[in-house]
Amino acid sequence: MRIINVAVIAHVDHGKTTLVDAILKQTDTFRSNQAEMQQTTILDRNELERERGITIIAKNCAVMYKGVKINIIDTPGHADFSGEVERTLGMADGAILIVDAQEGPMPQTRFVLKKAISSGLKIIVVINKIDKQFAKPQEALRNVESLFLELANDESYLDFPVLYAIGKRGVVFNQIPTNLEQEGNVYPLLDAILDNVPYVSEKTGVFKMVVTSLDYDAYLGRLVIGRVYQGKIQKGMKIINTKFANSISKVENLFVYQGLDKVEAEEAQTGEIVCFSGVGQVSIGDTVSDPSDCVSLPGVSVGEPTLHMTIGPNTSPFSGKEGKYTTSRQLEERLEKELESNLSLRLEKLGNGKFVISGRGELHLSVLLETLRREGYEMEVGKPEVIVKQIDGVLKEPVEEVLIIVPSEFVGVVSEELGRRYASLVNMQTINEYETEFVYKAPTRVLIGLKSALLTATKGTVVYSSTLMGYEPLGKTLPRLRKGVLIADRAGEALAYGLENAQERGVTFINPGEQVYEGMIIGSNAKDEDILINVTKGKKLTNMRSKSSDGIIQLTPATKFSLEQCLDFLESDELLEITPLSLRLRKKYLTEAERRKMQRQIEQ
Repeated sequence: MRIINVAVIAHVDHGKTTLVDAILKQTDTFRSNQAEMQQTTILDRNELERERGITIIAKNCAVMYKGVKINIIDTPGHADFSGEVERTLGMADGAILIVDAQEGPMPQTRFVLKKAISSGLKIIVVINKIDKQFAKPQEALRNVESLFLELANDESYLDFPVLYAIGKRGVVFNQIPTNLEQEGNVYPLLDAILDNVPYVSEKTGVFKMVVTSLDYDAYLGRLVIGRVYQGKIQKGMKIINTKFANSISKVENLFVYQGLDKVEAEEAQTGEIVCFSGVGQVSIGDTVSDPSDCVSLPGVSVGEPTLHMTIGPNTSPFSGKEGKYTTSRQLEERLEKELESNLSLRLEKLGNGKFVISGRGELHLSVLLETLRREGYEMEVGKPEVIVKQIDGVLKEPVEEVLIIVPSEFVGVVSEELGRRYASLVNMQTINEYETEFVYKAPTRVLIGLKSALLTATKGTVVYSSTLMGYEPLGKTLPRLRKGVLIADRAGEALAYGLENAQERGVTFINPGEQVYEGMIIGSNAKDEDILINVTKGKKLTNMRSKSSDGIIQLTPATKFSLEQCLDFLESDELLEITPLSLRLRKKYLTEAERRKMQRQIEQ
């Protein structure tokens, strides 16, 4: 059987998963009465992926077309999950680069294209969403051609096939149709894959494979996933991890991909993407081989993290009340397990029951924390901070290129917010009568919390993306962008009377009836300083009626932050308490006396 392995790459929200949906449905992967025929984003089966509308983990699936098996690798489009792209491109022979006809190439488009070219993949370009109101497919194509000219290391890359698509309708065209309502299907894309992406050729020699992913099954145990580099793999054969050549394992269960599912197989040939159990100690990037050959293949190269934060077990007065896993040992075991599959993550033990986790960005770290939270873990985390490196004797920090598209009415808002963060404007242009595009260059340090701030300021209309450019000498310190906070001065139940007083000073984060503890942040102050406030205070009861104050207390509903917004809100002297049921902001030192003592020590 002939096999082609192809990866689908693009910037976030340019339509990768939607187009893969159409391929799965139109190649009779499902029966007509199967539930998947009515679903969208079929591959995004993770709960967080469906909630956020993004791909977080790369997925494998397979379709049959004209007697050829096409293994499809759907990759994330967000820069924070670029580690998933880096580890999976090694399984592919070709790549489908999808570009939005209105937005054109974006920062992540450049990153994934550069990786695909460096991996030697044959690339097919699909200009998607040609039915959008301000779609400019020809201009988008010209910009893609310029990107190829800039990144290509060989002239052969400049000659690439181009197709045009409307992903949500599942139609692909060889030319831009005069009638966008024209009927169609995805077969032109599948034909282009067959015509342009090389078939996997048999490689003689004993079995060898690089591990590109790990999975776990409650019955089968650890599952190893990768592409057969050479030879054949057979069920029951003996294999080794070349790192531990003296330890021989056996392939107990062997699977190949068919549609969305893994199906059992007796053997698999060169180029096939396989999944099998039986290997003991193994990590992503290791080489699994026949025992007769202990030479390792090149491993998986993943970029370095740019942000880190401290994480530890919950130490608040409410510790242990809402979570299932509350100890440092349980948290460490879970983080160690995460390191096996999350290649971009780094873990450092501090020795006091706490750890430092490092990742590729705010979203990368917040998705990990949200996953732990949903699994029943309690923890507390500190403010995310940029990883500074010493290069050639100079302290340097990561610098990113930021692309922002907003309705023209919010141009002033964007300019003001980026200006106060010391970002440098690279380019600004009007892209149509309604929207303006900005390109900024700024240190990662000043971008923490920027997306949330712009979403609020532009009423959710901003299009925001960034990509790492490199490292530059450490810039000047950013002033605090946030006002002070309202701090509970005692434990108890928050009452409407106390919250009414708090709302005279700022915005509150809690509702009446919620339990608070001393040192917990219960709101944001309208001024720069922090204020202690008693929100457990009730109105004194007397037998005298007051004309002015006996009315019903009317409170503004509490402001509730998401986990990412909480991380953005934090300052260096604060912590975020995370439990399966609650997110609570607090001071590191809960009592006023402790905070003053630490402040004196800092000043000395």
